Amino acid sequence: MSVQEAIKQAEAVLPGTAAPEGETDPRWQAVIAVAEFIEEEPEAVWSFVARWGQHDDEDLRTAVATCALEHLLEHHFDRFILRVEALAHSTNTFADTVLRCSKFGQSEEPSNAGRLDNLWQECRRRLDNKQMQLTRSAMAKRRRGPRS
Repeated sequence: MSVQEAIKQAEAVLPGTAAPEGETDPRWQAVIAVAEFIEEEPEAVWSFVARWGQHDDEDLRTAVATCALEHLLEHHFDRFILRVEALAHSTNTFADTVLRCSKFGQSEEPSNAGRLDNLWQECRRRLDNKQMQLTRSAMAKRRRGPRS
């Protein structure tokens, strides 16, 4: 199978819905199949990660983060970190995806680990500020009461 075939098969089941607890999730399996090409076809995997790592579905973002993005950074940190940072700064859902990653391989190297720690801190601050704005907006609506 080629990376293009893996992506095509994955996109046939995505976004889908999470499998019931304890059952194999075809979405996760599809992400894993794409991630198998990280070392040989990192650009194609990055395109897949960038697309699905912004999806509204939290479980899908977790699959993308833990099965693909963190391993893309494990093997190709310098090649992709600028793109990861840019997308995380521009999209709240991708910022959340980045926060779901762990460090492996190249991301554990001291300078890279520090850079990833800084990105995580920025993402947390951004998402905390967004949550605070939503809470303030909801409270203001309650104070105004129902519209007639």
